[in-house]
Amino acid sequence: MTTVLIADDQPMQRFGFRMLLESQDDMTVVGEASNGTEAVRLVDRHHPDVVLMDIRMPGLDGIEATRRIITTGARTRVLIVTTFDLDEYAYDGLRAGASGFLVKDAQPEELLAGIRAVASGDAVVAPSLTRRLLDAYIHHLPQSPTADPDPEDPRLATLTEREREILTVIGQGWTNTEIAERLHLAESTVKTHVGRILAKTGARDRVQAVILAYDTQLVTPA
Repeated sequence: MTTVLIADDQPMQRFGFRMLLESQDDMTVVGEASNGTEAVRLVDRHHPDVVLMDIRMPGLDGIEATRRIITTGARTRVLIVTTFDLDEYAYDGLRAGASGFLVKDAQPEELLAGIRAVASGDAVVAPSLTRRLLDAYIHHLPQSPTADPDPEDPRLATLTEREREILTVIGQGWTNTEIAERLHLAESTVKTHVGRILAKTGARDRVQAVILAYDTQLVTPA
């Protein structure tokens, strides 16, 4: 059973989410929060699998609430829900540790699939959308075009050359299928490499691996 906390300052939005989630046999809503402070408190109390986190809430917003939840080391994963599919604040949410984002008017099946994906440890943002996300995300990164990746960065130091290569192309938005085809590997081998990369770097999912690739400048803005 996947447990979900809904954090949104609009009562009707929370009601709609609750009705949808509780119609599913494998999901249950453990709480509702109308602001970030309440969301952090309820996560500490209920330890839900997933938080549906709105960005714009009074007081503590969804981005800072996400950051506080993730920094506690809790197993809870955060799924940002936003009004616009390229809301600039969504990228701040990803950087804060969210496992992806959806738009509020997504189809019910998309929302449910997203929650299940996040709960299972995957990222909601499909690889096919990664390039589009990065087009906006990279504008929020500090620019240092002449810098090289730091070989002593502890997040990269334990990677093999092959793993570093795969992390680089993940950062460029390649899907597992594309990686397999272009690097002449079996797709199962690619999946194994991706799993090891996430484990070694501490990245929670593929989205965070993309952010890591940019943060360490394995990939730089074009």
